[in-house]
Amino acid sequence: MKFTKKILLPLTLSLFMNPTFANTDNFQQLQKIAQQGHAGAQHDLGMMYAYGEGIAKNDVKAFEWYSKAANQGYALSQHNLGVRYEKGQGVTKSDVKAFEWYSKAAVQGEAFAQYNLGRMYDNGQGVTKSYAKAFEWYSKAALQGLASAQHNLGLMYVYGQGVSQNYTKAFEWFSKAAAQEHAGAQYDLGSMYANGHGIAQSTALSNKWYLKAANNGNAMAQFNIGKKYLNGDNGLLKNRGQALNWLKKASNNGHTEAKLMLVRLQ
Repeated sequence: MKFTKKILLPLTLSLFMNPTFANTDNFQQLQKIAQQGHAGAQHDLGMMYAYGEGIAKNDVKAFEWYSKAANQGYALSQHNLGVRYEKGQGVTKSDVKAFEWYSKAAVQGEAFAQYNLGRMYDNGQGVTKSYAKAFEWYSKAALQGLASAQHNLGLMYVYGQGVSQNYTKAFEWFSKAAAQEHAGAQYDLGSMYANGHGIAQSTALSNKWYLKAANNGNAMAQFNIGKKYLNGDNGLLKNRGQALNWLKKASNNGHTEAKLMLVRLQ
């Protein structure tokens, strides 16, 4: 049974302005408030520089203003500072510094930081690798509803990393992430139904979740569905047109086996 791999790239926050300044169109006005030491304004100024909102995009300036807010304990800026250190945006890349800032935000309950901290423990990135610590921080983020953390937590239960292997718990966490349209979790849920791991085997429900994942752009699911249509397998009637359609989608999505299969079929 194949499962997806854990996503081990940093999660970043989308543009999120502090409600206090969300309607501040005047950059100069916001800058004045930030210069007076208001952490929320400093964070928002950093966001404006980071995304080029109302001002020319400037990674160095974004880092500067995030730093000011982060040093005042502003969790969103601490997280964003971690991302910038990890990616080397506006500052020299440093996994150790990224880990440090993710940690500060994570202990304040910031879910994205908790996920990214778990990921760094999972990778052994900026810190000694520890599945137990990765599991701990993924759990905190997952309990706050972060789909990527829920998915990675499910995979840790599948592989017994940092916790005893438990397919029932894996199914539980995949289900939570899949309900939030996480394509990887939808694929893994399909695999669990296909093989009867953690849940009663069901061909119909397996196909349902594989198709959801495929429609959400998961290359493994697209390849899987394509093969099933090609061979008339797992409850899907043989349909060469549908098979080629899904194999092409998987191929365009970078799936190597799909590319090779298409070469043989054409």
